[in-house]
Amino acid sequence: MASPNHKRDYYEVLGVSHTATEDELKRAYRRAAMQWHPDRNPDRNHEAEERFKELTEAYGVLMDPQKRAAYDRFGHAGVSGQPISGFDDPIFADFSDLFGSFFGFEDLFGGSARHRRPARGRDLRYDMEITFEQAAEGMETKVKIPRPETCGECGGSGARKGTSPSTCTACHGHGQIRYQQGFFAVSRTCPSCRGTGQVVRDPCPECRGEGHVRRERTKTIRIPPGVDNGTRLRITGEGEAGPHGGPAGDLYIVLRVADHPFFDRRDADLYCSISLTFPQAALGAEIPVPMLDGRRETVKIPPGTQSGALFRINGKGLPRLNGKGRGDLFVEIRVEVPKRLTRQQKQLLEELARTLPTENRPAAKAGLLDRVKEIFG
Repeated sequence: MASPNHKRDYYEVLGVSHTATEDELKRAYRRAAMQWHPDRNPDRNHEAEERFKELTEAYGVLMDPQKRAAYDRFGHAGVSGQPISGFDDPIFADFSDLFGSFFGFEDLFGGSARHRRPARGRDLRYDMEITFEQAAEGMETKVKIPRPETCGECGGSGARKGTSPSTCTACHGHGQIRYQQGFFAVSRTCPSCRGTGQVVRDPCPECRGEGHVRRERTKTIRIPPGVDNGTRLRITGEGEAGPHGGPAGDLYIVLRVADHPFFDRRDADLYCSISLTFPQAALGAEIPVPMLDGRRETVKIPPGTQSGALFRINGKGLPRLNGKGRGDLFVEIRVEVPKRLTRQQKQLLEELARTLPTENRPAAKAGLLDRVKEIFG
C-alpha cells in the first residue's frame, strides 16, 4: 500500500474505470479482496493485509456518493480527514464472508444484539465402537448423551422466573464495543455481556443464570451399512443447547470398526487368504470360501494354480456407503508345504521330484494389493 503522501488512484486500486457503476465496483472489490485476503496469503501476510486495507479504503470512498464526488473533483485531498467507512457500514453488507475472521474480530456485520439471532450451541462428539459385521450390515442402537439443554424454568433466558435480563450498560445493548483502529472502525464482542447485549441481575435458581441445565438423553442411532473407521454421522439439533435460548448444535457420532479375524477391507472390497495343498494347486480343485454373512461360496481352482494367485468374486464385498451396490471379495491362494511327512509321502514326493526341473528362479516381490491392481486394474 502506498504511503499517505503517495496514495494510488482509487480507481486504479480497484481496477475499474472512472465511470464504473455500483455493481462494477462491488464485483471488482470482491474479486480483489478475495485475492488479497490475509487468510489466503499466509506466506506474505503483511503485504496482503496492506493491499486488503488499500482496497477497502478505495471501495469505501467510491461507494459513498458524496465522497466519490469530492474525490473525483479534488483527488485524495477531497476526502482527506474524512472518516473512512468501517466494516459495519451498510456498503459492506454484501461482503460479510470476507471479514468473518479478519483481524480476529467477530460479528462485524451483526449490528445491534437485539437484531441478531441467538448464538448456536456447540456441537457434540460421541465415539462408538462397533463390530466388523455391524459395520457391514448396519444397525440401530441407543446411546446416552449427556448434554446441556435449555432450562425449562427460565426458557433459556437465565433470569429468575417472572424477571428478565436487563440491558448491558457497557455496550448499551448492542453486544459490541466499537473501536477505531487506524482508518477502520471495527467492533469487538462486549466482554461484559459476551455479545448478547443483556446481563442477568437476578439469576434463575434452576440453572444459576446459565440458561441451560445438564441432562442425559437416550437417542436412537441408525448406522447405515458399509460404514468404516472414522465415519462421522451427523444428527442435526442434538448437540448443546444455544445460550439464552439459541438453537442447539449438532451431534456427531464417530465410529471405530473393530478388525475381523479373517477378512481385511479396503473401502467396500474384502480380502482373505485360503490355503491349498500342493496336489489341489497342481491338479485343480473346487474349494469352499466363507462369506461375511456366514454362508460359503464355491470357487473353482484351475490346475497349476500358483501360491499368491488371486480370484475375485463379484459383489461379495461390503455394501457401498452411498447405497450403490457392493464391493468385491478377493481370495488369495496360499499353497501350504507340509512340515511333517510320512515315509510313504516322502517317497512319493521324491519320486515326483525326479520328474521335475531342478532349476531355481528368482520370484518377483509384490504385495497383495499390488497384485490386485496388476491383475484387476
